[in-house]
Amino acid sequence: MHKHCFLGLLTVLLTSATEMQPAHVSLKPQKVQFQSRNFHNILHWQPGSSLTSNGSVYFVQYKTDRSSQYGQRQWKDKIDCRGTTALFCDLTNETLNPYEPYYGRVMMTRAGSHSAWTRTPRFIPWWETKLDPPVVTVTRVNASLWVLLHPPALPYKNQNGKNTTMENYYDLVYRVFVINNSLEREQKAYEGTQRAVEIKGLTPHSSYCVVAETHQLMLDRRSPRGEESCVQIP
Repeated sequence: MHKHCFLGLLTVLLTSATEMQPAHVSLKPQKVQFQSRNFHNILHWQPGSSLTSNGSVYFVQYKTDRSSQYGQRQWKDKIDCRGTTALFCDLTNETLNPYEPYYGRVMMTRAGSHSAWTRTPRFIPWWETKLDPPVVTVTRVNASLWVLLHPPALPYKNQNGKNTTMENYYDLVYRVFVINNSLEREQKAYEGTQRAVEIKGLTPHSSYCVVAETHQLMLDRRSPRGEESCVQIP
């Protein structure tokens, strides 16, 4: 067979295979995955390979991977995300046990056609969530600074109805850095578990900024640095 004839036949076969591909394959949502920060668990996805998001609506279901006394847990609809046009769905309230494994899945419908379901990988909030840095409050007392560190609040409440923090679920170490703006020099002023830190030995008539981050010891994960809080030493 001549080379040109072979290439032509191959093109025809590939084109035919593409045309014969079931519609639900190209409509199927892509990259369906949880993105979790401070135990706020949001399901994200992208349109199928042959689509943009215009005109498409999505249906979301979830389940836990833990078997019940009646056998494997069944998929449940996320009512707020039935027929949504968004490319995300908040499943925080459906995944409240940080130690329990969960799955989510998404199906797309458009113009009378629908895709197959696309399922997430196994998701355990405690293992996968990322944390924000602490919120820093800086108060000047004479030539010293008092730094208060506030861990980010979580979507859980304790028995008294108050918000819980990451400290309820992880051993956290805080790192505080001080930046001398006059000298453009940064140094680590504190590393430890305390939320109240006193910084001494500052130079008079200088401007300082304080920034902090959080380290999860067991998982060896570090938050990004938070916003700088700046003060002037008289």
